[in-house]
Amino acid sequence: MGLIFIRTTIVFITLFIVMRLMGKRQIGEMQPYELVITLLISELACIPMADNSIPLLYGIIAILTIYLLHQIVCIFDLNFLSAKNILSGSASVVLNKNGIDDTQLKKNNLDVSDLIESLRTEGYFALDAIDYALYEAEGNFSALPKKGYEGMQTSLPVIIVDEGKFDKRNLELTKRDKGYYLDVLRGQGCDELKKVLVMTVDGNGKVYLQQKGQKYKVFHLDWKEKLW
Repeated sequence: MGLIFIRTTIVFITLFIVMRLMGKRQIGEMQPYELVITLLISELACIPMADNSIPLLYGIIAILTIYLLHQIVCIFDLNFLSAKNILSGSASVVLNKNGIDDTQLKKNNLDVSDLIESLRTEGYFALDAIDYALYEAEGNFSALPKKGYEGMQTSLPVIIVDEGKFDKRNLELTKRDKGYYLDVLRGQGCDELKKVLVMTVDGNGKVYLQQKGQKYKVFHLDWKEKLW
């Protein structure tokens, strides 16, 4: 019985560490330790029921061990702030008034396209229409739009440059080639494509440009026609 307790504890700790390292996208709406407990209990409950050679008592001991570990984790989570941050994580502000915080994105195994997808899911399409956006500890996404944000997203923006790379499909959509946008970047003081964190453009020619480590810029291209 003591060996079962030790082995179950080792599995619990291992799964917990792995889930914390995997980031918020994999966690979903559960806290990391809650997901670990769900996975372990479901598995531990099945093993003794499916295999008659394993005494039922072993399964009961393992499940009770998980319950005990859950109660211990809850005590630390509820009573110690530093422990809560380690066990459950904390909210990550991935977009602020300076623009996208790619450090926070990478910390949670996310990229710019993931952020834009989350924003679209919430009904926000223009990056400059948002003051703050964050992922909660359990993985939920929240965004605070600017006042009058509806008027800032009258056309769908598409990604032209993502992490220093052109999106070929969207280049064709805008009917402009790489050379055209490289000239635009040079005009904004960006002489290297790899320095661009993100560049989007909508059908009206409004551009959102952010270089790595800098505040974003919004400007308009001199397009005579609306593309979409």
